[in-house]
Amino acid sequence: MAGLSNSIEEFLIKMLDDNEGIVVVKRNELANDFNCSPSQINYVLETRFQTSMGYYIESRRGGGGYIKISRVEIDSHEDYLNNLINNIGDILTFNESINIIDSLVFLKYINEREAVIFKAAMEDRALDIKGQDKNILRANLFKNMLVAIFKES
Repeated sequence: MAGLSNSIEEFLIKMLDDNEGIVVVKRNELANDFNCSPSQINYVLETRFQTSMGYYIESRRGGGGYIKISRVEIDSHEDYLNNLINNIGDILTFNESINIIDSLVFLKYINEREAVIFKAAMEDRALDIKGQDKNILRANLFKNMLVAIFKES
């Protein structure tokens, strides 16, 4: 499943690159092209193209429905950091943290080495706590790491 999601993400990012940061697609046509269900397309959009990752999505359902993905330019590091911290909230899962870290690398806010360090700190085994408290700790730790990184840039 991850391979398919990665392929869909890469395809959409290439389309964005080729079309000045804006692309309009039909969910069903894209699902047919990738031989998957439309819900798989929704999953990719929800996990890989979030506002906190620098994307804005509009969609219209129905026969003439479409999905419009726009790459959003962030005016400043501070605006991006504030938006990201607000979107993280009080709870952060491991998978959500990985998606954000990957977007930070893509946007060149952090390098690959820093991403490895971020990911290691977000691992369940690094957060030796049970239950929902682990996701609360992960959110707090992640936000503190973000502030430290952005404070330096």
